[in-house]
Amino acid sequence: MQDQFKDKIRTKLERGRRRRKRRRRPHLKRGIYLLPNLFTTGSLFAGFYAIIAAIQMDFWWASLAILVSIVFDGLDGAVARLTKSSSPFGIQYDSLCDFAAFGIAPAILIYNWALAPFGRIGWLAVFIFAACSALRLARFNAFTQTLGPTADFRGLPTPAAAGMIASWVFLAEHYELGRLAPDTLQGPSSYLLAIMAYTLAFLMVSTVRYTSFKDLGGRLQRPFRVLVGAVLALFVAAAVPQVVAFVVISAYTVSGPLLHLRRARRLGKTAAAPEPLEADSG
Repeated sequence: MQDQFKDKIRTKLERGRRRRKRRRRPHLKRGIYLLPNLFTTGSLFAGFYAIIAAIQMDFWWASLAILVSIVFDGLDGAVARLTKSSSPFGIQYDSLCDFAAFGIAPAILIYNWALAPFGRIGWLAVFIFAACSALRLARFNAFTQTLGPTADFRGLPTPAAAGMIASWVFLAEHYELGRLAPDTLQGPSSYLLAIMAYTLAFLMVSTVRYTSFKDLGGRLQRPFRVLVGAVLALFVAAAVPQVVAFVVISAYTVSGPLLHLRRARRLGKTAAAPEPLEADSG
């Protein structure tokens, strides 16, 4: 009788443990959010087209496709935040698409456009650019999972690095700057392009902080004159989009190191400032 009673108690305890384990299992959603992932797929499509166009030596369309991919990449994040449809699947899918569109596509573009004749220097530059873009995306995912969304980026975002290369190629191809430059400047300009690829790769994996522009809803409430200035800016962008794209992306790329130096100066001044002397009491 005692053994039967003990067996009943054991079976009840085991059933209770199984029920608790079933309750603790996380409920996985079977569906995915359609709208933001469609924009992410559009970014991947534009990046894939840029790779095909760069292989076919159609550099104007390749650079334009990378810039279009940047627009789609910004839209998918904005739509996900507005509709509150962010998900772990979307984060991973976005990173994979970003690596193809902003890591592989610009590397192939810049290599076929100018760096192929330089052999090892050329393909090492584009490889380091692609590798640093992958490292930058992996670090971003790790920080997002542990710390959540932050107010700024740590390191140059991969779309900005890809946009820097694409906007320069887009500007040079549209205005045929390569034909206007003499043959003696073709070599040095290509070396400068390789140095730019190395510099962008370093900025992507650095700890330099960049503005994210994610939470600008409250700060965008400005007077009427700001709206007039925005309309004029859109007019200039529509008139010369090649120049505006290059200037805007270049300014954003340079803003990170400049703000970093500014913060370092402030910290140096506060550290070097003498402490105020306490007044003698009595």
